[in-house]
Amino acid sequence: MGRWCTARRGGAGAGRGGSGLAGLVGRAGLVGRAGLAGRGGPGPDRPRTPVRLAVVTVVLATTAALPAGASLAADTPPGYVFAEDARRIEGASGTSDAVRLEPGTTYRSSLPRSGTLYYRLELDAASDAYVSVTAAPGPDGEVTAVDGVRLSVQDAEGGSCSSDSATFGAARSPRPVTARGMREIAPGETRCQDPGTYYVAVERSRPQDSPPGAWDLELTAVTEPRPERTGATTAPDAWDSASPAPLAGEPERRPGGGGFAHATPVGQGVWRDGIRPGQTLFYKVPVDWGRQLYATAELGSSGDGSGYATAALHLALHNPVRGEVDDAARGYTGRPTSVALAPLPPVAYANRYATDGQTGAMRFAGSYYLVVHLAAQVADDFGDGPFGLTLRVRLGGAARTGPEYAGEPEPKGVFEVSARDREAAPEGGGGGDDLAMKAVAVGGIGTGSLLLVGLGVWTAAARHGRGRA
Repeated sequence: MGRWCTARRGGAGAGRGGSGLAGLVGRAGLVGRAGLAGRGGPGPDRPRTPVRLAVVTVVLATTAALPAGASLAADTPPGYVFAEDARRIEGASGTSDAVRLEPGTTYRSSLPRSGTLYYRLELDAASDAYVSVTAAPGPDGEVTAVDGVRLSVQDAEGGSCSSDSATFGAARSPRPVTARGMREIAPGETRCQDPGTYYVAVERSRPQDSPPGAWDLELTAVTEPRPERTGATTAPDAWDSASPAPLAGEPERRPGGGGFAHATPVGQGVWRDGIRPGQTLFYKVPVDWGRQLYATAELGSSGDGSGYATAALHLALHNPVRGEVDDAARGYTGRPTSVALAPLPPVAYANRYATDGQTGAMRFAGSYYLVVHLAAQVADDFGDGPFGLTLRVRLGGAARTGPEYAGEPEPKGVFEVSARDREAAPEGGGGGDDLAMKAVAVGGIGTGSLLLVGLGVWTAAARHGRGRA
């Protein structure tokens, strides 16, 4: 059951990680031990020196974003890395004092153990609006499977437009969890269709069983204009739902980021990194209209120790507005294990009319986020790691043009894949052989022509890069 339109089921936890700046640099492939399995590394078509310089930039940015005085000791997990430009605000205990959330802006706040916090949206009558909240509890508090964060969007009279919750799940391990809400303009609907003031309510899912300390929050708001022309009002009823064989090939090192704003770009390919118990890694994949995304995460053997960690390896997919599309988890016994996302439909505007949440969440192009967690209790039986992690990403389908919007979304470009996005997300480790590019279906001129030109340049560059390899 998808979690786009209904409350999501929780996944396995994660929380601990990190081992100082030297450890971070080692994970980035600059120094440290070789041979750690997992995702990461420069793209196969790029010179090594420029890519290593780019990795240095990521490491320094991640370190700088940590709170003052924060330690990266081996037994202490790094916290969620917030957007550097996040604006600090306080949630209000009632609607009268609620701070306004501006679409396109990222905010940072905090959530106490008990009580509901309110934020405000000012919306028109022509755009869909999406709001997300990521709760980042500290690594030391004990959490339950049903604890987490709940978000709802309400109209000015307190009527519910949507609600969602994200819980820690069976692993019961602290990790960043994200819930989303939306106000959707839809034919035939009467509630939440008017312009004016709306409220975002945020609270813990089960405060009576929640750790006493406050949780840090990251909030975003996004608006999506209506299309200029009316298209299909039913979701596609036929698409390739077969799971392809996972990509083969030599993994390329590509260290994961510490939050949505710091997610590491990847394209189709096989990527590796090292992950510690309790750690959370973020990757983003540009997915155009008409493309299908498949992903598998693999955890290597521990080398020693015995036992069983419930739902230890957790993989989740979030769409461009951070709504969770799908998640899956697998226990760990010290032997190699893997977890895969369910087959998902091609990205299409009309997917929003589907009755299931997973299809409905694949409603726009843009950056999709792969989030990997390794539960903290893995350390109890198998040590602090890091453990080898391999991420296999495959893109199927053919790129197509999307809707011509009647206005600009906020933030601008959030529902498109630019040439810069493609350049930042290299292919690697067998990633471009059989599905690098398929026929591009475009119509008319303007955006379609630009897409053809951009894809032609991208393909030529990829072929040139493979010729050098």
